[in-house]
Amino acid sequence: MGKYFFSETEVKSAWEQIVTAFWQRYPSPFSTHVLTEDVLYREVTPNNRLLSRRLLTKTNRLPRWAERVFPSQLARAVYILEDSVVDPDTHTLTTMTWNLNHSLLMSVRERCVFEEDKERPSWTKLKREAWISSSVYGLSRPIQEFGLARFKSNQVKAMKGLEHALSKIQKENPPRNHGDQEPSEKSKAHPTAATQKPQQYA
Repeated sequence: MGKYFFSETEVKSAWEQIVTAFWQRYPSPFSTHVLTEDVLYREVTPNNRLLSRRLLTKTNRLPRWAERVFPSQLARAVYILEDSVVDPDTHTLTTMTWNLNHSLLMSVRERCVFEEDKERPSWTKLKREAWISSSVYGLSRPIQEFGLARFKSNQVKAMKGLEHALSKIQKENPPRNHGDQEPSEKSKAHPTAATQKPQQYA
């Protein structure tokens, strides 16, 4: 069956600032587990949506009980693929992330939607979902329980990292009236982004 996680929260920042901060989350004091980030693909579609695919490398320390079960040479780095869609018309940023390696041990798929609060444009709604599963016979339940607990812990760090990026942006660029903010440089095509569109986009 696996484990399912769902949460909804509100961030006291305009959607445009959230999008800018999203691209500036790393590095930060709250993301020391993120080792690398690389843009694999980026495109602005004819309907003005920004599509991006990034590869993230993160550390993956096992719990002590798992270190006694699984081989010591098991890679401690996890490769994460992240697809994102920025839609300036609906004022939404949708992301989907999943791990590329260790997927038999544990698979984690996460979907986030950042959406402008239509009644309060200076606030942004965040809906987060995650699906955690394991294919290890006889150990899938404790692995999934561990995965869910770690996911919840990591989301606290992720929010602190986003708030850290927001605070830097707000210091450098004080909030403007809604609709007046210029698109950030981060939203433009990355100079090292690949030009070949992925065959399947999440």
